[in-house]
Formats: sequence, C-alpha cells, structure tokens
Amino acid sequence: MKGIVYKSTGSWYSVKDDSGNFYDCRIKGRFRIQGIKSTNPVAVGDRVVFELEETGDAVTGVIKAIEDRDNYIIRKSVNLSKQTHIIAANIDRCFLIITLNNPPTFTAFIDRFLVTCEAYGIEAVLLFNKVDTLSAEEFGEVKYLAEMYREIGYTCIGISAKTGKNVDQVKALMTGTTSMFSGHSGVGKSTLVNAIEPALDLKTKAISDQHMQGQHTTTFAEMFDLSFDARIIDTPGIKGFGVVDIEKEELGDYFPEFFALKEHCKFNNCLHLEEPKCAVKEALERDELHWSRYESYKQIIEGDEENYRRNIYDQNP
Repeated sequence: MKGIVYKSTGSWYSVKDDSGNFYDCRIKGRFRIQGIKSTNPVAVGDRVVFELEETGDAVTGVIKAIEDRDNYIIRKSVNLSKQTHIIAANIDRCFLIITLNNPPTFTAFIDRFLVTCEAYGIEAVLLFNKVDTLSAEEFGEVKYLAEMYREIGYTCIGISAKTGKNVDQVKALMTGTTSMFSGHSGVGKSTLVNAIEPALDLKTKAISDQHMQGQHTTTFAEMFDLSFDARIIDTPGIKGFGVVDIEKEELGDYFPEFFALKEHCKFNNCLHLEEPKCAVKEALERDELHWSRYESYKQIIEGDEENYRRNIYDQNP
C-alpha cells in the first residue's frame, strides 16, 4: 500500500492511504536513507510504501520504503551537533512567520531559513505578522525589511493573524499546494492557521513575558488537509536554524543577489571575503547590497552557531 505521512511522534507515524484512510505505522528494524544522517529517517510529507499487520483487534502498518523526495527542509538537531533533523518533505512552499519584537526575529535567522529553502529548492514566502500591534516607527522597520527582501525576489506580506488582515492573500498562495509554516515559538503560527481554517482549532499560548519567547504548543510536525484544496504542515517553534550540508564554495549561490554578481568576480571560486576584485564586496561598498545579508553570509561561512540569535544591526559598520 502507498500513503503519505501526516504525523510523526518519533516512534509511530500516522499515514493516510490513497483512499483517505489513516493508519498508525512504525518502522521495522534499522531504517536509514542513504546519504542522510538524520534523527528521523521518516518525515511528515514523505510518500511511503507500507504493509498492514493485524495484532489482536488492532490493525497497524509497517513502513517498508520511502519514495524519492521532491525536496525536504532540514536543520541541525538541537542537542546532537553531528545529527540533522528533517522537518518535513515534499513541500511546495515554505512560509516563514516573522515578528519584529514579540518575540524578535532577527535577519540572521531569516537569512538562514532562506538559504536552506534555496538549497533544497523550496519557494519561500515571508509573512510579517502582528502588524496590528506596531507603532508607526516599528511599522517603518517592517516596511524596510519587507522592501529589502522583495528587492532580492522574495514574496513578503504584512499580516495580522488576529484581525485577519491579508490572510486571504496567504490562502490564495496556499491553494492547490502543500505548505509548511515555520518560525520562532510565539510568532503566531497556530493563530494564523486557525484564521485560515478555524475548524482545525490548533492550540495557542500566550507569549511568556519573562523571556519574550513563545511557549511551545506544537511538539511534532503535523500535516492537515484544508477545506480549500490545500495541505498545511505545522511545525514546532524553532529557536535556532543551523545550516546543514552546504559547502563554503556554494553558499553564495543561495544568496540570489550574490549569485547574480558571481560572474563579475575576478576568481570563479570567490568566497567574497578577502579576495581582490570581488564584485559582491564592491557592490556592498556602493551600498547596492544590504550589509545585514553579508553579515549573515559571513556568520554561516564561519560556522557561527550562536551569534545569529542576536540583532546583527548592533554590529553593522
């Protein structure tokens, strides 16, 4: 039998077959996908082959194989630096939900997420949430950020999950696709999903005042069928986003505005760091590129896994 994984709880997987029936499935024995050292060999969104087993009154399934993935989104595991965690597979579009200060989402985090989407061939959309709560000055900051990312080529939408502002634009982009929603805990993912599909009634929690961080409400990624020909993958709130399996020499290719200048660099393997006649650095000096993007690029190249949780505007020249 064939089906799609809708939920993973670590040891059991909820799989929906071609007829719309759900089965609890598990993996038998060691199960590894060649070339991927991940803590979870099977991810939400995977297309799998499984067999049914009857034990007493219960009918469960055993996953035998995973079909080739169109793509997947991956990050470093929280506690195991050598291990990776596949968040979800076979995604048409990734929505990153961003809040300016409640909790803060810094550009370094946004850029790491975008690099991962570029590297794995997934279209990314940036949703600036809670615009109804912003002062005039804060709204100006959001506008600046959105313009910056639009210039690079990303779709950016200012939304309010609470009031419903521009939620119809998000629904239009989701129709006919499998979308993933991601972002820090507390940015309003569950509130937004509920605004899009109230019948789901996902749990929401208030921001923790003490740390200005959201409290985790989603423990495992889970996919839901929506009423308007769409599927959504809701993911746990992400604190950090370690970039995985990207060589230094290819990192610049996943910053589209750097890639566009690459052919004008003196060296074809230019890392845009100390090399002479680097088109990227020359464009930076002319203020044709954004310094925050270059700072993010350098942090990733240098393997800096801590500082991207800080506001890099504090360090800009």
